[in-house]
Amino acid sequence: MNAVTRLSAPALTPVRTMVVWCPDWPVVATAALEEISVDERIAVIERGLVYACSESARADGVRRGLRLREAQARSPRLRDFPHDPVRVNRAFEPFISALEEMSPHVQIVRAGSCALRARGPARFYGTEHAAALAFLERFAELGVTDARVGVADGVFAADQAARLPGVDLIRIVPPGRSPEFLAGLPLNLLDEEELTLLLWRLGIRTLGDFARLPAEDVQARFGEAGARAHARAGGLDGTQVTPRIPPEIRESVNDFEPPLDRIDQITFGVRAASDRFISELAGAMFVCTALRVEITTERGEVRERSWLHPRWFTASDVVDRVRWQLQGGSTIESALSSPVIRVRITAETIDHSAKHETGLWGTGSDERIHHGLSRVQSMVGHEGVLTASIGDGRSPRERQVLIPWGDRGEETPAPKRASTGRSSARGGRGPAGEVPPWPGSLPPPLPTTVFEKPLPVLVLGADHDAVSVTERGELSAVPVYFAANPAGQGLRPLEAWAGPWPVYERWWDAEKRRRLDRFQVVDAEGTAWLLALEDRVWRAEARYD
Repeated sequence: MNAVTRLSAPALTPVRTMVVWCPDWPVVATAALEEISVDERIAVIERGLVYACSESARADGVRRGLRLREAQARSPRLRDFPHDPVRVNRAFEPFISALEEMSPHVQIVRAGSCALRARGPARFYGTEHAAALAFLERFAELGVTDARVGVADGVFAADQAARLPGVDLIRIVPPGRSPEFLAGLPLNLLDEEELTLLLWRLGIRTLGDFARLPAEDVQARFGEAGARAHARAGGLDGTQVTPRIPPEIRESVNDFEPPLDRIDQITFGVRAASDRFISELAGAMFVCTALRVEITTERGEVRERSWLHPRWFTASDVVDRVRWQLQGGSTIESALSSPVIRVRITAETIDHSAKHETGLWGTGSDERIHHGLSRVQSMVGHEGVLTASIGDGRSPRERQVLIPWGDRGEETPAPKRASTGRSSARGGRGPAGEVPPWPGSLPPPLPTTVFEKPLPVLVLGADHDAVSVTERGELSAVPVYFAANPAGQGLRPLEAWAGPWPVYERWWDAEKRRRLDRFQVVDAEGTAWLLALEDRVWRAEARYD
């Protein structure tokens, strides 16, 4: 639910932020769902530990993080309920919607807490205090009378201002005073357990103590995460409020009655909805870079697929994806096997439109190439325009993968360990002793020219006999001559060579087992080659240009 974007290093100016917080929201939501009074002794349990508890339970000594049995020992009349994040978040939705009606661009920090920039509400209601008071009155109308509002420079300081104990429901930290406000607060508010424990051992107890350490030393010792925590502790929270995307604009549902059995009818039916879907995203200043199309047929079959885009989807792009999914790889506009009753389009990945704005003078050749390829793809189908991608495999040729334009190549997970020493490539280990992604794969630097089909070549020893490799990996002779053809034409001396590096594939299968030995050679003309010897036949897999 949390979505914040870190600013660049030169722009660490905190943004004036308001945080609205509902204390003990998991308890309040659970009590409402269970139809019991929030004044009872209630504990919300997650993984056997107290996740949240009511005020009356705290009075008995129940605290967050206690084991359930210990909490029950402290409060015998304690009523415990399992933590259900979905129900808790859903219960907070009316409050978020109410806040969005009063001020747009609301970010959900967590269930029961949300943030928004203070400038807009302060200008609309007159002051920050007046805006906070209006928010509290609206929450009170919805049934939450103990909500709190914190206003400060940065999300972190505003959140701590809202959560600080006291009788004041509104706490406003004057501009520029956030470092002083945070200085006396305990270090564990950073919510960085390992960092907090280490700093505590070093004698640092408060956020002010941590903020007084030199920023360069903190980054050198604790890395980027420590530097961000140091900035928060010093009131230099370089994060900005990123509003949530309203659920109603994230998807478009098209129901057909009667069901449609022709592709052209369905695509025509979703065209207007696609225009509205993209327009609503644009109105909220977002673009869609990945979407999911779900097609439901009259027989109850559901066909789902995720689609990616090299830039962002337009309305016509959405219609094209629906048509391609209906065609199932075919470019023929034919009737479907079963009529379609529903098409649901959901935005899976959404990005802020400011990150995808076109330059003042356009984007030149890249933009023309994109429009040209997209246009051709819309005519010939999704599989009609392919682009090169790097996949998995042992040889350079295996790693060449062609994927449809707009899709993203996804590599398969690497095996956790090599297969019992049966594959090797230059020792079988990469930097720092790590196992390479594929046992027997070629280490870098990789060749620049990879042949579609390996070229038969000739490698000879000093006596002009063909060089071979025994089962024990021993050379029959030292490679001396090389020819880029099996006939021996253009035979020339070798300046250098390295190998062999054996590769065993399916060594456990007597019928499909395979072994080849790789070599790297440099001929007299200074050209480097990647060679493979298999069944006494030499082939050139690639060339280092």
